[in-house]
Amino acid sequence: MGIALTGSGSCTPQVSLDNHGLSQIVETSDEWISSRTGIRQRRLADAETSVCAIAVAASKQALEMAQIAPTDIDLIILATSSADDLFGTASQIQVQLGATKAVAFDLTAACSGFVFGLVTAAQFIRTGAYQNVLLIGADILSRWVNWSDRGTCVLFGDGAGAVVMQANDRDRLLGFEIRSDGTQNACLNLAYRPQPKELVPGVTIAQGAYQPITMNGQEVYRFAVKKVPEVIEKAIFRSNISVEEIDWLLLHQANQRILDAVAQRLKIPPEKVISNLANYGNTSAASIPLALDEALRQGKIKPGDTIAAAGFGAGLTWGATIFQWGR
Repeated sequence: MGIALTGSGSCTPQVSLDNHGLSQIVETSDEWISSRTGIRQRRLADAETSVCAIAVAASKQALEMAQIAPTDIDLIILATSSADDLFGTASQIQVQLGATKAVAFDLTAACSGFVFGLVTAAQFIRTGAYQNVLLIGADILSRWVNWSDRGTCVLFGDGAGAVVMQANDRDRLLGFEIRSDGTQNACLNLAYRPQPKELVPGVTIAQGAYQPITMNGQEVYRFAVKKVPEVIEKAIFRSNISVEEIDWLLLHQANQRILDAVAQRLKIPPEKVISNLANYGNTSAASIPLALDEALRQGKIKPGDTIAAAGFGAGLTWGATIFQWGR
């Protein structure tokens, strides 16, 4: 059974914080941030905005583009690291969409989440288990940022993106490669910090809280510029095509220097690189589908175009997929 990507949608909060505004919070400047990351501003969710709400908004757009009803969806996968409910948010999305026959679950692989979710959804379609899958990447990492740490707070923004994947006679998912390396887990964390609590003498449990994001920026940069081109090359090889046949390079929107370095190593010209991080920052699992949807609605990506998409981030995890847009 083949796979087609037939609809996309996205949603970002209305509130925008540019680099000048951020310089009022921490010691930084627009020049410092933009020269090191390429980010000019980011969208931030207010206290009333939930991951569920922006995910539902993005999903409705994707369903409309794909021209299918919520009741046609068999499976909903939410890629997120900032769920509204630690037990899962996908089922809330299912209810709000009215996707009454869909099974729904969360998938956590940080900034690689959308790519991992796409590969996971593909297996359900290929086996014939499901026909129509809604894949969402959504994160509100502003909840988990230390806003006095200029090494991390300048990077992240909030948003959601969604795609509809459908069973198709012609297979548009050409190949993929996904990887993990837990030995580098400490490079990027949003960790739980336990605090001992004695219930009765001799019985102590741990009750604590999750701590803000911490990151070794130099190590993550070195990891990304080395591993991401390799995994894209493997996915291209599995797809039985050449780099020259790639129409668009769609990377996780983490840092413009990473995007440029990966494209240079793969010998992909800058005009084929999709980048919107200047306006949104790093939206984690949302970044790839958000950039995809924007490029589609701007008319850049056309039906039949071949896209190399790659995610990378905490875990550490990384992966790439090669797919063609449309049926």
